Formats: sequence, structure tokens, C-alpha cells
Amino acid sequence: MKRVLVTGAGGYIGSVLVPKLLQKGYEVIAVDRFFFGKEKLKPVGDMLNIIQEDTRFLKAELLREVDFVIDLVAISNDPSGERFNEATWQINFQSRVRTAKLAKGQGVKRYILPSSCSIYGFQETIVDESSPTNPLTTYARANERAEQEILPLADKEFIVVVTRLSTVFGYSPRMRFDLAINGMTYGAWKTGKLPLMRDGTQYRPFVHVEDVCEVMIELLEFSDTQKINGQIFNVGGNELNYQIGQLGQIVAHIVEELTGRRVEIEWYGDPDRRSYRVSFNKIYETIGWKPKRNAEYGVREIIHKLEEGTVEKTIQTITLDWYTELEKWYKIIKEVEMYGGILNVS
Repeated sequence: MKRVLVTGAGGYIGSVLVPKLLQKGYEVIAVDRFFFGKEKLKPVGDMLNIIQEDTRFLKAELLREVDFVIDLVAISNDPSGERFNEATWQINFQSRVRTAKLAKGQGVKRYILPSSCSIYGFQETIVDESSPTNPLTTYARANERAEQEILPLADKEFIVVVTRLSTVFGYSPRMRFDLAINGMTYGAWKTGKLPLMRDGTQYRPFVHVEDVCEVMIELLEFSDTQKINGQIFNVGGNELNYQIGQLGQIVAHIVEELTGRRVEIEWYGDPDRRSYRVSFNKIYETIGWKPKRNAEYGVREIIHKLEEGTVEKTIQTITLDWYTELEKWYKIIKEVEMYGGILNVS
């Protein structure tokens, strides 16, 4: 039986990935602070070991007899990265470098670092893994630094793979409506209005959360390690480089089709010149992987979940809002501790 440790296991991707790993027969050590709740992960016999821990303080012994690590942990998205700048550097960069070194020291066979296509910034040409990077935000810069520090750890005994993810979309038990397709779908479904930044010709790459999880597992199981060791792979599909106007039309059409309600696209702002397209040829040519799900699939899936009441927009589904709320509670708790508990009226 193979054992895999997943950091950030209770997050948007992790709460989809862990069940898939369990279904494939892996024993999973799920590490997270679980700010969004442990109930997102369902125990399966004795195959799931949930560890509530801050990865900045991960103990080496937790990695003993672990075969693989998928290091998902991150302060996710640009607004959260700017608001919590120091924590982003500590978690997205320093803690993941530390975890990779601990993993290598404990004899872990394979380590996957999920990074982001955002490190390309905005560029005029189609970019691939050999293109110059242009990280414009704390989130992107921290991802790039993690790549730079972790890739040199690769050797014959310690396989390291970096995946640069497109903007992720689709349903997850830890749902996020601060991601482009998810948020557009919710807004159009809820209000009948879809704000889009002019002029709609700008490109962005996307990938469904289940496709992300499936390619992670393929990279764990890919047998020709020489082809993937020390390599960076963009994760997405060439056909999933969508123009924002095109994407808006897809969302509006499907919401109208499934609900019978009209959706009005509302343009705002000056033309957005920030546009980038990504090539995903390398991952297909190396391991034969392509995504199975497109934007239409994701929009239909989310509307179905909304209609049946499986998911709703709450403060927890907007990452920055929830982190900010947790920060308020943390400050209140520290004040209570400082004053010897005199604010505790229970």
C-alpha cells in the first residue's frame, strides 16, 4: 500500500484530491489547519489520517514511511497574498521548501509542487515552460521562489515535479466563488447580471479541479521517472485558453438554458490589456495527459449544485473574506488571553 501526505488537504483542491486518492487505494495523511472545517474530508476505514497542523512547523517524523508528498498548502489567490503578505511568503514559499527538504531527508520517493501559471504575468505571446516568467503579485512571486528552491533537490532517489496550474474552476466540497468561472456562474445565476471588464478579448487559461487532481495522481504513478523528474509542467488545455468575452457568453447561455431566466452582460472599466495564453503541449507529449472537462461542463455542474442546494455563497466561499474574519477572531482570542479571560462571559 502506498502512503501519500497531502498538505492543504482541506482546501479547494485538497478536498477533491483526497477522496480520489482514497478511491485509488492510497493511504492518505491529510495535513491542514482546517480553517474551512474537517467535515470536508470523509474518513474511509483506516486509510485516512487527519492531522491538524500548521505546515510551517511540520515534524520530520510525520514523513517517515511516506512514499509521496503533494504540497498543496498555500495562501491562495492574489488578493489574499497581498493582504497577508508575510504569511504568504512563510507558507507558500518557506514552508514548502522546508517540507520538501524534510521529505527528501526521510526517504520520500516523489514530491509534487503545485505552482501557478500566474508566474508568467501578462505576456503578448503564447508562453510555455521555457518562457521567461513575470510574476506580478506576492502569490506569484512566492510560487516562483518555491520552484527555484525545490527543483534543485531532485535526484535519482527523490523525484520532484512542478505543476503550474491554470485558473481552477468547478465544484469542490470546500467551494470557492472567488475564482473566475465559479464567481461568474454564481453571479449570473443569482442576479441575472454578469459584469465583465472591457473589452473581452483578453485571454486566461483555465482547468477543472477534478482534472487537476487526476493529473496529480497520474504524475504519482507515471513509471518513466526520467521524463518527469526535475520538470515543470503547465496544467490545463490549449482549448481552455478562453477570452473573457467568450467565457461570459458561455456562462450566460448556459444559465439562460438551465433556468429560463435572461442574463445581461454588463461591461465596465477601461480595456484590460492583461492577456496571456499558455501552451500545454509539454504535459501531453510527456505523459499523454489532457483535461477532460471544459468551461461548459463546469458551469452546468455549479448550476446543478446551486439548484439542488448542495452549495451556496457564504463568507467561507470567498477566501479573502474568510481569512479576514478569522483574523478578527484571532485578535479577540488574544485579547481574552491577555486580560486573563475576563472577557469570557460564558
